[in-house]
Amino acid sequence: MRTDSTLGINFFVRKKRNDPNIYDIYVRITVKKERAEISIKRDIPVCNWDKMRGKAFPTSRTMEDLNAYLDTVYGEILNVHRELHMERALITAKLIKARYVGEDEVNHTLLELFEYHNTNMVNTLKPGTMKNYYSTEKYLKGYISTRLKTSDVPLSDLKHKFILDFENYIRTFKPKKNRKTCTNNGTMKHLERLMKVVRLGVRLEWLDKDPFRNFKLRFNKFDRNYLTQREIDLIDDTTFTSIGRERVKDVFLFSCYTGLTFMDIKLLTKDNISKGIDRNYWIYTKRIKTNEPVKIPMLPKAVEIMKKYEGVPMEDSGLLPVYSNQKTNAYLKEIAKACGIYKNVSFHMARHTFATTVTLSNGVPIETVSKMLGHSKLSTTQIYARVLQEKIGEDMEKVMRIYSKKTEQDIKTGIQ
Repeated sequence: MRTDSTLGINFFVRKKRNDPNIYDIYVRITVKKERAEISIKRDIPVCNWDKMRGKAFPTSRTMEDLNAYLDTVYGEILNVHRELHMERALITAKLIKARYVGEDEVNHTLLELFEYHNTNMVNTLKPGTMKNYYSTEKYLKGYISTRLKTSDVPLSDLKHKFILDFENYIRTFKPKKNRKTCTNNGTMKHLERLMKVVRLGVRLEWLDKDPFRNFKLRFNKFDRNYLTQREIDLIDDTTFTSIGRERVKDVFLFSCYTGLTFMDIKLLTKDNISKGIDRNYWIYTKRIKTNEPVKIPMLPKAVEIMKKYEGVPMEDSGLLPVYSNQKTNAYLKEIAKACGIYKNVSFHMARHTFATTVTLSNGVPIETVSKMLGHSKLSTTQIYARVLQEKIGEDMEKVMRIYSKKTEQDIKTGIQ
């Protein structure tokens, strides 16, 4: 066998089907244990082939010419390998064969597939979702360059081991900025996005098999944090001298009483508010994330906050003064501390609070809550559904009264 780095080239023979005394000559190309074979369209009598050297015995001018041709084929394959190396292309046995016979196959890569996905989905998925895909792509590029020491990976190299190694890379990656290492659920979300992109590659027929077929995403379940009614009242009853904190407080409470997300409130205008047939104010809008229409009757507290800012000039005709998400969450930490609330308060907690404290714990059916939250599936709402200890006590008290009455009746019946 002749070798050049990871490249292996050797000639071998197979007997002709119609003549067992004649060999057909083939060349086998090997790169990192991957093989590709090419018929060189030459044959030789069985007695003239030297299996040890992979050449013809030079017993005649004809056999010497054949050996010279084999050397030419070897040189041409070597040149193909050099060309691919100079092009910084991916080098595989199949690609060398395709280049040699003039039928270059399109050898798709992982980052090429990611770019195809992001380019085609940028007008379909929401900006926030696309931001997450860009983040996963950034992790991939980091893993490929630092761990694999290359610029890209052929899709044919995507195996179960690649997924496990990439998972370990995300879990142990330490960002330069003051940010924590990715949590388990954060890691699973990156792998989930990679899985979706890879399965797109299977549908495009860029991949033969799905490398995720034996991989299972493992999300940790945890309780979504929320505020109790007492904590809502604490925030509501606290007045801040700082305009920024006061405005963030009001917008946060508005979310607690409507269930709208940060972006949904940011894009809310006066046109989204109208009076219904019940003469109460209603919010008519669409969720930014799912594009699901939502209709929410406004509670008195939400109406009060809205009217508070009726005469205040807003950017882009917004209904309420909404700061950036980062600034809002920073203010919320200060507000919670000032109110003596020792929870990790973020803006999205307001949505959980609406689903639990404001609606479900007050007896609003989960189907109604689901509609107001703009969920397309009831199962999504069930994540928010929690039965508070106070509610459990109330419900069991009803059961106790029923059994008490039944016991009293049984006693009376027994006496009679």
